[in-house]
Amino acid sequence: MGLTKQYLRYVASAVFGVIGSQKANIAYVTLRGGERGRYVAVAACEHVFIWDVRKGEKVLILQGQKHEVTFLCPSPDGIHVAVGYEDGAVRIFSLLNGESSVSFNGHKSAVTIIHYDGLGARLVTGSKDTDVIVWDIINECGMYRLRGHKDVITQALFLKDRNLLVTSSKDSFVKWWDLDTQHCFKTMVGHRSEVWGMALLNHENRLLTGSADSELRAWDINYLQEEKAEGEPEVKKGKTLLDDDDDGANEEAVDESVEERILSCKKAGSILREARDRVVSLTTDTKARVIACHGNDSVLELFTVLSEEEVQKKMAKKLKKVKKKAAKAQEDAAELAVERTLKDEIIRLTNIKASAKIRSVDSLSCAGGELKVALLLQNNTIETYSLKTSDKTPTANKTARLTLGGHRTDARTLAFSSDNLAILSASGDTVKVWNRSTLQVIRTMSCEYALCSLFVPGDRQIILGTKSGKLQIFELASGSLLETVDAHDGALWSLCLAPDQRGIVTGGADKTVKFWEFELIKDQGTGQKRLTVKHTRTLQLEEDVLCVKFSPDHRLLAVSLLDCTVKIFYTDTLKFFLSLYGHKLPVLCLDISHDNTLIATGSADRNVKIWGLDFGDCHRSMFAHDDSVMFLQFVPKTHLFFTAGKDRKIKQWDADKFEHIQTLEGHHREVWCLTISPNGDHIVSSSHDKSLRLWERTREPIILEEEREMEREAEFDESMAKGDVPVVPGETQGEAAPAGKKTVETVKAAERIMEALELYREENRKMEEHKYACVNAGKELAPPRPNPILVAFGNVSPSRYVLDVIKKVRSSELEVSLLVLPFAYVPELLKLFGSYIQQGLEVELVCRCLFFLLKIHFGQISSNQMLLSVIDELRMNTLSKVCEIRDVLGFNSAALQFLQREIESKEDVMFFAEATGRLAEKKRRRRKRERAILTIA
Repeated sequence: MGLTKQYLRYVASAVFGVIGSQKANIAYVTLRGGERGRYVAVAACEHVFIWDVRKGEKVLILQGQKHEVTFLCPSPDGIHVAVGYEDGAVRIFSLLNGESSVSFNGHKSAVTIIHYDGLGARLVTGSKDTDVIVWDIINECGMYRLRGHKDVITQALFLKDRNLLVTSSKDSFVKWWDLDTQHCFKTMVGHRSEVWGMALLNHENRLLTGSADSELRAWDINYLQEEKAEGEPEVKKGKTLLDDDDDGANEEAVDESVEERILSCKKAGSILREARDRVVSLTTDTKARVIACHGNDSVLELFTVLSEEEVQKKMAKKLKKVKKKAAKAQEDAAELAVERTLKDEIIRLTNIKASAKIRSVDSLSCAGGELKVALLLQNNTIETYSLKTSDKTPTANKTARLTLGGHRTDARTLAFSSDNLAILSASGDTVKVWNRSTLQVIRTMSCEYALCSLFVPGDRQIILGTKSGKLQIFELASGSLLETVDAHDGALWSLCLAPDQRGIVTGGADKTVKFWEFELIKDQGTGQKRLTVKHTRTLQLEEDVLCVKFSPDHRLLAVSLLDCTVKIFYTDTLKFFLSLYGHKLPVLCLDISHDNTLIATGSADRNVKIWGLDFGDCHRSMFAHDDSVMFLQFVPKTHLFFTAGKDRKIKQWDADKFEHIQTLEGHHREVWCLTISPNGDHIVSSSHDKSLRLWERTREPIILEEEREMEREAEFDESMAKGDVPVVPGETQGEAAPAGKKTVETVKAAERIMEALELYREENRKMEEHKYACVNAGKELAPPRPNPILVAFGNVSPSRYVLDVIKKVRSSELEVSLLVLPFAYVPELLKLFGSYIQQGLEVELVCRCLFFLLKIHFGQISSNQMLLSVIDELRMNTLSKVCEIRDVLGFNSAALQFLQREIESKEDVMFFAEATGRLAEKKRRRRKRERAILTIA
């Protein structure tokens, strides 16, 4: 057996350092009947984190798969949360166990808005692909797709008591949809620019929209059907009372009657915001009494919507004041009247100044007139505020601020401690030390903008190199800054620990490489010894220094310069040894192998070159990433190395065989840096998406051929899913369309159905041959051996196996799976459906499949004489079976209602009474008793 090199797989272990991602919103959720306003849900890259804002702890993680989260929406019952992703998928998670039960695939690009209806039975989603899709959650399938907008959907709202939907988009239009007929019956064109937000107020009689200017526009909604019900004559569609001669006026009247068939919208006025830029988000609390909106700044503006009683009181006061004024001026007060404006109905509550720019807001009305506000900020922070809306001048009090679990800006440098247990990450303002096993922050210290870092031998101190050219030395035990040393005149881009562990070398933008030695000096304040660094030597160069690295034997020093070359010097004499040139752009990172034989360099030209350190010869140049190579490091004691690029990927390479081993995908933005633990078992990477990711080495070996094969399969699957869904004959490309989308899962499901039908045909052929053989032999022969698949499924019949395969297809993917099924399989399937319905097997599912197949293949089925008897049989059996099932359901429902009435009359209690109501009553009585006792005391 030949010698083979074994590579071990690295897998994603955890995501940390991110408090809330900027792509999605923030939402209040309730956990296991807990206190309202205590838990918030935010996106964390592809996951959703549920934070307890009181304790500042992460209590639940809703695990994502690959794509970034773009929108969150909790269900009205508070048990589920719907999550939209970058690829257009929507998944519904249970907050009880954190698992995803339902998933929908319909959009081609990122989901931008999700909303439940009042009952939580339907879901509307809008996307960057300009489509709006309504989903049936109970049946777990798409109902229809609504087309009409020409740009990104920014808001979509169900009306509670009417089967209507209102949507807004960046195309500056607000559209009203009648969901009974699935068409747009009204388009509002009163905006000059994008509509960024929208809210329904006053029991859905008013619409408030936020645009690209400082105005919030209000529109009064009049429901015409209600007015007609009260006795107004109905306008006949397409007919007018005008003379036939007046064609133009006739057309206009027809248009008007069609336009204002369901409701009419009239502009009621506008509210001016203090901010001058566009509305980023516009939300209301659940009762639509408080409006919260903000722009691209750090100020949140709160408005309150007064009730009709409060408005009447206000108007009465105004009138009284006017009359008083008129009496003083000796005018006739009888004819005086006060005009009611929008400012009398919607008044400014207060402004909340956050500590940074606001990304998203959610508000929650609690008992006693308390309003809780949660803000997701653009610097990876969550802030919560509380205020009393009943106060004359409400002031917001900050109740919580989540900052500990992440950096405010990107972490630009990482380092591992020598015992593999601690991770250092430093950003533009703070340096944090994390426990690798628990991923908790051990220390947080303020620093300058850090570019490079390392643990001092002994792991008790850390050294940072900053953008201003300083070296900062911190002590971990006390978390204090020991000393700041002015090292370079420009940015200090790189530092490296000497192999003898007695000092460091630094390289900066001032074209110098400086050597430093560790020293213990007596602290003047405490009198104890502390660590410092002493400058010993300087190497002057002709270009800015980007990276420096000692060879492990301390013999050579590699320096990367801005002129795209890497210069190698002898460490002892600082004499020039080699120049490595060949990169087209500057070398941003380099590393030397443990045996001093190889040096690998990564450049902004996207290539990695491997050089021999003996003669400076280039062994191989490899195209490594699709963008700049930002970081490169050898795995300790091996010739394997990892590279990180701006293309969001981390890749592992073999420097001996010049092979790409594996790609670690997970980050959603540029990867700035990574660090490998001294034992090589762990990697930590940092990215522009604010996340730090931990990767672990497993015991699973990687076979390169299999790895390449898997990559090719993944590419093929992706290309298969990108194909268009077959066009249904007779379906017009109008406003309404099917909700499903062709994906890898739907194609695989169709393939499984085809395989099951092939197996069914094969088994039928075997049985026919067996019968023929028995007739020829004149005796009963041994039956043929059943297919191993049927045996594995418990010796089921071939027809039953086909039904089991169809049952296993996800409800949301069933229609599209049947749509991509070739017609050659349909006649067989229809015959099977007839037998299933006759036996009463899964009648509801079979009817759904049957009606869909009849709809899409109507022409071919109706013209096929062979299928005539099959369809006739299906017609009779389907009607009788559906009526039978409906009768059973009706009987059971009546029986349950009868039992309910019996139990209620016997026990004299309300069955299914609201437990919460009883609990509130008990609490109220207890408080009354307590007050009475206190009064007596």
